[in-house]
Amino acid sequence: MLAIGCDHGGLELKNHIIAHLKEQGIECKDFGTYDENSCDYPDIAENVCGAITSGECESGILVCGTGIGMSIAANKIKGIRAALCTDVYSAKMTKQHNNSNVICLGGRVTGRELAFMIVDTWISEKFQGGRHQNRIDKISKLEK
Repeated sequence: MLAIGCDHGGLELKNHIIAHLKEQGIECKDFGTYDENSCDYPDIAENVCGAITSGECESGILVCGTGIGMSIAANKIKGIRAALCTDVYSAKMTKQHNNSNVICLGGRVTGRELAFMIVDTWISEKFQGGRHQNRIDKISKLEK
């Protein structure tokens, strides 16, 4: 199960991503927002990341206007490795090397088709482990 959420600046892109994932048979849980009324992205990040850290969802996608605010908020939550992805290569590397469990996108700066490619790449890649696991372990120690 994939968790997904956005603030008002990411609503349109989030809805397109959900439809794209459904076309591929990928189940996701939508944590809002559901309309264009202004809302606070840290609240959405907390809900999506909470679903991941509790085990309800395996990973997540967060969308705000630029993706920056969501990535900052998500990375404050213990156990979350969120990456702001603006290109396909970064999406590939953040899964292979960082084992990211959240990607963040900017609804006002990332086009729909590029967002689909980023999401598809991130979902399909696998963590390489090995020397990268040592680095993940060091990141986890920073959370204490």
